[in-house]
Amino acid sequence: MDTYDAIMNRHSVRAYTTEAVDRDVLERMLRAAMAAPSAMNAQPWYFYVATGATRELIGAAMAQSTVHLKDYMDVLPPERIEAAERFYASLGGAPVVVALSIPSSDDGMDRTYNQVAAGCAIENLLLAARAEGLSSCHLTVPLWVMDGMRRILSVPEGRELISLIIVGYPAEAPLAPEHSFNHVTYFE
Repeated sequence: MDTYDAIMNRHSVRAYTTEAVDRDVLERMLRAAMAAPSAMNAQPWYFYVATGATRELIGAAMAQSTVHLKDYMDVLPPERIEAAERFYASLGGAPVVVALSIPSSDDGMDRTYNQVAAGCAIENLLLAARAEGLSSCHLTVPLWVMDGMRRILSVPEGRELISLIIVGYPAEAPLAPEHSFNHVTYFE
């Protein structure tokens, strides 16, 4: 698959089939993620791959996020809240959840380096999923379910979860994204 094709045609998908993803496919994707650049080649990321019962526990923990969000979602119509509850509870039916952690740091520069490196690794993972014929969706981990997620995934002290990536075969054809070129300024 052409690199530009993968970039321009990668979409976030929120509905998946139940078809399992082969472990060797996941490992190729993770190798691609770990090939991402990082400051001083620190490779600050750690990946947690959840399927089966552990993946179900993650869905149950994420479903709790909408309980907390309801206080903040008064402006949304009830069907949007219900849709969010369904999505977080099922994570779109994706059979795989990949979580990513980075070292905790109070140093602003270290934290920035780690977050940028993690972002590069996430993008590599999303593009690798596309190259494998899979779909994916990147989610941040809501702070109010963080403790539960840490317990489920046995994330050690000194590391913070920053991302969940759901992966699987799409159950729907994703809409083509709008790519805006309004965020560029050229200087000479």
